[in-house]
Amino acid sequence: MTASFRTEHDSMGELQVPLEALWGAQTQRAVQNFPVSGLTMPREFLRAVGLIKAAAATANAQLGLLPADIARAIEAAAMEVAAGRHDAHFPIDVFQTGSGTSTNMNANEVIAHLASRASGLKVHPNDHVNMSQSSNDVIPTAIHVSAALSVGEALSPALAHLAKVLATKEREVGAIVKTGRTHLMDAMPVTLGQELSGWRTQVENGRARLASTAPRLYALAQGGTAVGTGINAHPEFGARFCAVLAGLTKLPFVASPNYFESLSSQDAAVELSGQLKVIAVGLMKIANDLRWMNSGPLAGLGEIALPALQPGSSIMPGKVNPVVPEATAMVAAQVIGNDTTITVAGQSGNFQLNVMLPVIAHNLLESVRLLANASRLLADSAIAGFTVNQARLAEALDRNPILVTALNPVIGYEKGAAIAKKAYAQGKPILAVAAEMTDLARDELAALLDPAELARGGIKGGTSGGG
Repeated sequence: MTASFRTEHDSMGELQVPLEALWGAQTQRAVQNFPVSGLTMPREFLRAVGLIKAAAATANAQLGLLPADIARAIEAAAMEVAAGRHDAHFPIDVFQTGSGTSTNMNANEVIAHLASRASGLKVHPNDHVNMSQSSNDVIPTAIHVSAALSVGEALSPALAHLAKVLATKEREVGAIVKTGRTHLMDAMPVTLGQELSGWRTQVENGRARLASTAPRLYALAQGGTAVGTGINAHPEFGARFCAVLAGLTKLPFVASPNYFESLSSQDAAVELSGQLKVIAVGLMKIANDLRWMNSGPLAGLGEIALPALQPGSSIMPGKVNPVVPEATAMVAAQVIGNDTTITVAGQSGNFQLNVMLPVIAHNLLESVRLLANASRLLADSAIAGFTVNQARLAEALDRNPILVTALNPVIGYEKGAAIAKKAYAQGKPILAVAAEMTDLARDELAALLDPAELARGGIKGGTSGGG
């Protein structure tokens, strides 16, 4: 080998490692063994691993298991990893050993290298950095920690922002009345405020669902070590570790009440992914409503105009497309697909260990990141700036034959249906046809058919039917 490599060794023998690499032999073997996707573990996950290693060193020192000077060196190096200063030295593919052992050893080797170099002490990756730990509890813990931090710092605030922008838009355009639609067909009137309030409530409910899942994310596997029995860990290690980590993150992490469940299953991750899927479904509904409302401008609904962000065609001059709702819908599709992967992976808890942990981490954190970014994009680049074509809305309302529904309690369903059919066939306003076909005064009909009043609930009683 050339001078650009150095010789490292592990329990399987010697191996050549790039001279500048902070990792050691076990990481190098994983790099060589898994040339699969080119995808490496997410930044959020590496942050969590760094925090875990720092908290473990502190807990081990508190328990008198690790010399204070070595603990301090590990803590400092691990916090550098958590801060993202050494991400280039985590080269292992997501599609690796199912326990994530390769990534755990990658962290142990990088932190030991940094700690040894900075302190002049001989810090061992297994004996010191990995003390009281196993990959089998570190990686499940990292999934929970990274997900909890990402949801709390990125997704939940993004959803709050989207809900706030929707609420502002509700106030801005809320009184405008439009034709409601069921089955994509004209229905009774609603206000834009009512329509937007439905979207806002979807977003708020999504945020509440995340909060309901959080307590199960806060319960950590750390302390269960290899199979859940806590072998090679002090009996107090799990609780001490969680107290230290809670101090570092300001989140209420606690030791799992059952390490066997926490190592063998990923139910909390599957649950969170399910909540993310619900949010994705909601965002896709909102995005598609915006696309329909913006369609046209001449041959579509043309109810609103989304902000013009870029030319829409390489061949049709002047065309502008609803690019942000389209991007949001693609994010939703990706998150729904990620949930399927996580669901399958969650079933792979064979006896005492789930063996699809890295792909769970990758997909879960990608979903959180995508939803957070798309929520802010949808809020700021689509919803906040759309304008309303009030003339188009009023024209459609005047010609909407379904307004006759309001006359059901007065003239009956059959008579109403006849009026609606005639109004549609002749292209006349429903008010004019109702005046021709009933004995009701025009003023009374105008009051009964007032779209704004109908959007507030109108006349109660009478018959009802399907949408």
